[in-house]
Amino acid sequence: MAIPTLLLLRKVNSLIRIENLTKIFNEVNPPVTALEDVSIHVERGDIFGIIGMSGAGKSTLLRCLCMLETPTSGRVLLEGADTAKLNGKELIAARRKMGIVFQGYNLLMQKSVHDNIAFPLTLEKATKAEIDARVAELLELVGLSDKSSAFPSQLSGGQKQRVAIARALATRPDILLCDEPTSALDSFTTKAVLKLLKRINETMGVTIVIITHEMGVVKAICNCVAVIDNSHFVESGNTKDVFENPQNETTKLLLGDEVLNIGTDE
Repeated sequence: MAIPTLLLLRKVNSLIRIENLTKIFNEVNPPVTALEDVSIHVERGDIFGIIGMSGAGKSTLLRCLCMLETPTSGRVLLEGADTAKLNGKELIAARRKMGIVFQGYNLLMQKSVHDNIAFPLTLEKATKAEIDARVAELLELVGLSDKSSAFPSQLSGGQKQRVAIARALATRPDILLCDEPTSALDSFTTKAVLKLLKRINETMGVTIVIITHEMGVVKAICNCVAVIDNSHFVESGNTKDVFENPQNETTKLLLGDEVLNIGTDE
């Protein structure tokens, strides 16, 4: 029997609502159920962590969120609108509200840092003056003003991730979706990237959803978390509550030694 979905007790007017979503890949034999009856609500202004081990369903959920996969059943609602029912122009507008930071950076290796960040704006046919101004603004935001003419091969992993974040913000999205944003980074660079994401959330009002397998990332900046295991959400809630009182064995396993250190400094 499937584990019952644990619903977050969130407001009805959530920025993102996933309701009873199931995704089955029928093109393989046997069919694979990547997600089964999952539901979460993400409020405007959240930094929401979705954590699970490899193969748990995290990336499929992200692809459903950004409308790159169509759910088999259930709904993804963005500001109350069912994304599956949007027409062409509405779908383009909905996607414009989301910036995506892909795992592995996904930078255009033959283009400069400037042109990588500018790419979404060129697709929108922005003027050169508009593009240059926005790129300069974003380079300053991510601390790479001196790297505008550099190419990805000349950058460190942390710098590549900053370029990826800047590109995702180019069209001024309301939501930033981050797929394992720190998995390839050392601990020092991870802290710097997370500090940047937190600043973006606080100063720009961007809602952030982070897909990760690292509980330390969730603890550092997420105010809410949902734990996914074997295609189901097994635990969800306020990050502090989940850390201090984990209810599920998968959560305890992901926490590892972290759970042993909660509340011991008396």
